[in-house]
Amino acid sequence: MSDPFKILEPTCISFSGGRTSAYMLWRVLQSNNGLPDDAVVCFANTGKEDEATLKFVHDCETNWNVPITWLEYADANKPADRWKTVQFDSASRNGEPFEMLINKKKYLPNTFARFCTQELKILPINKYMSSIGFDEFVTFVGIRHDEPRRVAKMKNNKDIKETPLASAGVVVSDVLGFWEKQNFNLDTVTVNGNSLLSNCDLCFLKKTDHLLGLVADKPERAIWWAQMEERVGARFNQARPSYSELMKYNKSQITLFKDEESIPCFCGD
Repeated sequence: MSDPFKILEPTCISFSGGRTSAYMLWRVLQSNNGLPDDAVVCFANTGKEDEATLKFVHDCETNWNVPITWLEYADANKPADRWKTVQFDSASRNGEPFEMLINKKKYLPNTFARFCTQELKILPINKYMSSIGFDEFVTFVGIRHDEPRRVAKMKNNKDIKETPLASAGVVVSDVLGFWEKQNFNLDTVTVNGNSLLSNCDLCFLKKTDHLLGLVADKPERAIWWAQMEERVGARFNQARPSYSELMKYNKSQITLFKDEESIPCFCGD
C-alpha cells in the first residue's frame, strides 16, 4: 500500500489550526523526512480564531521546526492581491479580515451563502500558491476516516484535494492518543474529540447549544458577531436567535438546542 502522506507533486497542506490537521502535518513530516521543497503549509486566519488556536499553530511551527505561511484576507486595490502574509505576533485577533470582507460584500455569510470560507481561506491560499509559482497543486485536507460524510463531499469538490488521514484509516482516537504524548497541545474545550473553538470562535454553522456554552463561558466572544448583525441588519443564521439574543440566554437554556446538528463548513477540524 502506498503512503498517502508522501509528497509526490506540488502540494499545499491546509492547516486549519486544529489537532487533526496538525496531526496530518506531523505525519507528512515523518513520511518525507521533513517538509519537501514542493510542499507549502498554509494557515488562513480570519481574525476570529481563538487565541489558543493561534498559539497552537505557532507551537507547531516552533516545536517541529516547520515553516507555516500565515495568510489573511486583505482588501487590496487589485482583486488578485486580496491576501497578505502575517506572523503569530502580527496576526489579526479582532475579526479585522472578516469584517473587511463583510463591509465589501455589504451582507453577511449565512447558511445559504457561505462565502466566508471561500473568500477568507480558500482564495487567499490559492492566490498565495500562485504567487510563488504553484498554479497547479494538490491540497491535503485534515479529514479523518471516521468522518465519511465530509470525505464524500470533499471527493465531489471540483478542486484537487486529498484526505490522507482518511486514506490511512486514522480516527479521532488516533489523533487524541498522539496529542496525549506530546509536550504541547491545543488548549481549548473539547467534546467527543473535537474542539468547540476550532475555526471561527462562534461560527454560525456550529450547534446552538455549543454556541450558548461558549458564550456563557466568555460573553465577550459574541460582541463582534452581534455588532456585525446589527450593522448589516441581518442574521448569520436565520434558523436561530441572533447573537445579541444568545448573549441573554441563561446556561440552563442550552438544553433547548441539544439535538441540533452542526453543518460542516470544511474550514477544517
